[in-house]
Amino acid sequence: MDIQELYKLYQQHPCITTDSRNCPEGSIFLALKGDTFDGNQFALQALDKGCAYAIVDEEEHAHDKRCILVDNCLQTFKLLAREHRRQFDIPVIAITGTNGKTTTKELVRAVLAQKYNVLATEGNFNNDIGVPKTLLRLTPEHEIAIIEMGASHPGDIKTLVETAEPTCGLITNVGRAHLQGFGSFEGVVRTKGELYDYLRTREDGLVFLDADNEYLVDMITDEMWVTPYSTDPENQYSCISGEVIAPATPEGADTPLLKMRWRKPLMELEERGESQKWHKVQTQLVGDYNVKNVLAAVAVGINFGVDRKAICRAIEEYKPTNNRSQYVQTAHNRLIVDAYNANPTSMMAALENFCAIGSSPEGQAGKMLILGDMRELGADSGHEHQQLVDVIAQKGITDVWLVGPEFAKTDCSFRKFNDVEAVKEELRKNRPEGRLILVKGSNGTKLYQLPELL
Repeated sequence: MDIQELYKLYQQHPCITTDSRNCPEGSIFLALKGDTFDGNQFALQALDKGCAYAIVDEEEHAHDKRCILVDNCLQTFKLLAREHRRQFDIPVIAITGTNGKTTTKELVRAVLAQKYNVLATEGNFNNDIGVPKTLLRLTPEHEIAIIEMGASHPGDIKTLVETAEPTCGLITNVGRAHLQGFGSFEGVVRTKGELYDYLRTREDGLVFLDADNEYLVDMITDEMWVTPYSTDPENQYSCISGEVIAPATPEGADTPLLKMRWRKPLMELEERGESQKWHKVQTQLVGDYNVKNVLAAVAVGINFGVDRKAICRAIEEYKPTNNRSQYVQTAHNRLIVDAYNANPTSMMAALENFCAIGSSPEGQAGKMLILGDMRELGADSGHEHQQLVDVIAQKGITDVWLVGPEFAKTDCSFRKFNDVEAVKEELRKNRPEGRLILVKGSNGTKLYQLPELL
């Protein structure tokens, strides 16, 4: 059965399930494989539970006439999603990057939702399974789609863009992450650049560009359509520009939340005879590094005709979740919780921002760090963890807890814990009080379990 025939079948049964525990009546079961499971083994079970058909790629599991045998279930899933995406002549925005892609995706969603019916990636379903699932949620009511794309190996973004066929693209940044899979920082840059490579082939391809990022600018070619944004007033591009208008937390302020302002391109303002009007925004995001994420959302909103007041309202009302740049005030401490992911680039940015909060005569007194291992760094792991603790030692923060086997190998005088359970045990005995605490680590270190104890 070719993909067009399969898509016609999907139109009759427009629900794909990949979980044999969840089989809506009349749905189609798709037998995906993982490191520890083989969906083919559950195909007949899925049919018994109510699925109308099962797509399998192992002949020994295709005994029922309702089983459809294909060469590769995952590839079929992607082709089916692409065929569905092609039924909709709407803008599709792909967002990738080392750091900030989920926050940027949510900000863009919030801005565009002021004017459009938006489909966006839920959570971090940004891989070769999550992207097809998102695309298959498209309905005629949707006017625009935002697809987050993650990568941990060369070629990952190429595969995802060939499935989603985006009309627009945004790379938040490139940094030192997943080095074990990419092999080098250069491998990260090349892989993220696969999004630009695809957009370069489209006549309608548009890039939302961080014009301050030399790696991203170097990947742009003359024939590409670009909407740039920048925090540099001297940037040569005509940009959506923005800047922080208050320190992260001036002395005496209650929260470390980002306050900033933005304006439309100077050239455009001059052409319309408008003044250089700044639009102030009080966000609910922690960290000056989120300025770029906000500006990216502004650039997208302006491009798609969202009213400037609506853009500001959407950004101000957006509140981060899922342990990303969250500010949490408990009965005992103030927390900056950024425990969903960590790599050398994001760790350094979070540390610099944390140290800049609240300049006071006592320096970094009253602050505390609880940091978990940075995963998937391969041979660079030892060097990157040691470099981070060396920087912390220079910053003057003395109350530092390091969690995980990679930090355990570092040469420093900070407290070390084997895992999050050891930290939780210590917190039950000796909980800090009245502190400003940064909690950050890779998701696998499970530091997201700590706020309820702090």
